[in-house]
Amino acid sequence: QVQLVESGGGLAQAGGSLRLSCEVSGSVVRINTMAWYRQAPGKQRELVAGITSGDTTNYGEFVKGRFIISRDNARNTVYLQMNSLKPEDTAVYYCNADIDVYPGYRRSSWGQGTQVTVSS
Repeated sequence: QVQLVESGGGLAQAGGSLRLSCEVSGSVVRINTMAWYRQAPGKQRELVAGITSGDTTNYGEFVKGRFIISRDNARNTVYLQMNSLKPEDTAVYYCNADIDVYPGYRRSSWGQGTQVTVSS
């Protein structure tokens, strides 16, 4: 069974930093695009950052150079380094991965979410 396990959330002050991690566990053939999304109370879930298997990255406009997404394929892990945090970054952050579970079967999997709270 494939699982995505996130860690690294918590409380930070405005201007501070946090690093999120998400490890894919279980038997997989290939992990394609990995991404981080977030959802604040009363708002829709939005893309924070994505990274392809070829390390091409894309970011939500609100990131504006503050966050960096990276991945370690040997560890089946994606990271999100968040710097210059703002109170409006407060949200539950979710990891997502497009996974080839076996040849011909690809699924999009989600982590359980990790809370990030930024105080002013």
